[in-house]
Amino acid sequence: MMRELIELGGCSAMLAANGADALEMLASHRPCLIVVDLLMPVMDGIELVEELRRRPELATIPVIIATSAPYRAPHGVPVLPKPIDVTSLWGWMRRTCRCARAEPATVAR
Repeated sequence: MMRELIELGGCSAMLAANGADALEMLASHRPCLIVVDLLMPVMDGIELVEELRRRPELATIPVIIATSAPYRAPHGVPVLPKPIDVTSLWGWMRRTCRCARAEPATVAR
């Protein structure tokens, strides 16, 4: 669902099954925004955010946490509460991603 929302917002999306897979992908791709779920197998969202902060080459990529448990989000990381509000997601995308600067497509709920 997140991929579809991002694509409707005018950007492409790459999906990772967990934080470790995301780090592998980041070795060859630099996204304009990383949307992280806290609950993932292998390496969860908190561990991924900590690892991103430790790596200078990745630390500048904007990160937002998508979660139904916002109280668990790491300090200083913006939270996009679940269920995802499309307008909020697209707002983040417009602020950080060149691909989303135009008005995004309309989603019927």
